[in-house]
Amino acid sequence: MTDATALAIAITQGHVSARAVMEASLTACHAQAELGAVVFHDEDLARAGAAAADALPADQRGPFHGVPTLVKDLGGFAKCLPAAAGSVVIRAQARKPDRDSHLWQDLRRTGLIPFGLTATPPFGLSLTCEPEGLQPARNPWNPDLTPGGSSGGAAAAVAGGIVAIAHATDAAGSIRVPAACCGLTGLKPSRGVVRGGPDFANHLMGIASELVLTRSIRDVKTAFSAAQQPLAPVLLPERPRIALALPDRCGTTQRNAAEAAGEALRDAGCEVVKVCAPDRLGAEAHAIVRTILAVSLAEWLATLKISHDQVPSLAGAMAVEGQATPTLALFAASRQIARLTNRAHKIFSSADAVLTPVLSSAPPPVGTLDLSGSDPDAHMAQLEAFAPNAALANVAGLPALALPFGMSDGLPLGVQLIGPIGSDAALLTLGAMIEARTVTLPFPSAIAGLPT
Repeated sequence: MTDATALAIAITQGHVSARAVMEASLTACHAQAELGAVVFHDEDLARAGAAAADALPADQRGPFHGVPTLVKDLGGFAKCLPAAAGSVVIRAQARKPDRDSHLWQDLRRTGLIPFGLTATPPFGLSLTCEPEGLQPARNPWNPDLTPGGSSGGAAAAVAGGIVAIAHATDAAGSIRVPAACCGLTGLKPSRGVVRGGPDFANHLMGIASELVLTRSIRDVKTAFSAAQQPLAPVLLPERPRIALALPDRCGTTQRNAAEAAGEALRDAGCEVVKVCAPDRLGAEAHAIVRTILAVSLAEWLATLKISHDQVPSLAGAMAVEGQATPTLALFAASRQIARLTNRAHKIFSSADAVLTPVLSSAPPPVGTLDLSGSDPDAHMAQLEAFAPNAALANVAGLPALALPFGMSDGLPLGVQLIGPIGSDAALLTLGAMIEARTVTLPFPSAIAGLPT
């Protein structure tokens, strides 16, 4: 398997040095610049990190020893990397952190070496990836198409082979959508299972989660094991029950991929039954996310003393909306989160996991969902139409695992497994069953530095 684990094994066994791998990643950053995946990198930081990895004693090396990685330009911060949330005005005032966030403390202990930042749309407000003032991120499988968002730069970097693993965040599908667009694997963890401190800037009333995008289940499992906090695990029965939910607004190709993944789980010994898609819960979750994102953005800009006319027009319109949101409405949203979480949990009284498409269609062309408009209603409706019911896992705190299953017209197809809170490891087990029964994707680029 070609992934971050394989790369770390090659370094640990002496087939290649961490310094040589880092040089390959830096070379790939320049060679793949047209992908728009990387918005900042520090070559001195990269080389220093790799040299330190090569000098580390064997008994202190983690499972990702010496593996280069990239941090999303939004979310948990890493030392010396000045995140700007895809915004020109924030980029102008960004400072290099002098410490790691809790998540990056955990991930760094695995041996990962962060050396740059990946593209995100301004403030993470889209499921495509056009950072303000920079070139858009592009899909390595077809550069005319988006790699998804908001972790689109991370997905482009991994699918494009710049790195084998990259940091990603998810407040309404932003790990899972890029995974589906680019043939990658990504887990949106259960609420609270991955630390969001010390600043909790990406908390968003509990709807946001962070972890990684990779090319394999085992890489996600390793990252999750390093970052997870104590939470009573949900165990799978001997014959797991899978509810196959296919929203009507998903196209035939996407539905077929989910059905085929269901057959793979049947082959693995699971019981798979078709159910109605949780569209009503999904719509309620999407409305809650809309309120939270608008209010959060208004507070964010006010804190930084940024006026609405200093950000893209769509972001400015959402901030105005958030500023006008009554306190009572925000309190009501917090109560709705609790109620929806309770209702969503009942889905799993007769199923151990839900299997569903991630997307309604193939990735759209670059620029389709950028922030140049000024109508938040239209924009948010487009996001929900592209990733049906994606916000449900965020609002209900559920873990959701996206992974590839097959291809169509030269593009990978993605499916997702959603489980009850605490079933992250169980979803990874089910995901491994699917991964073992699908074709190996012919990624457009090999992983930089991985010996052939």
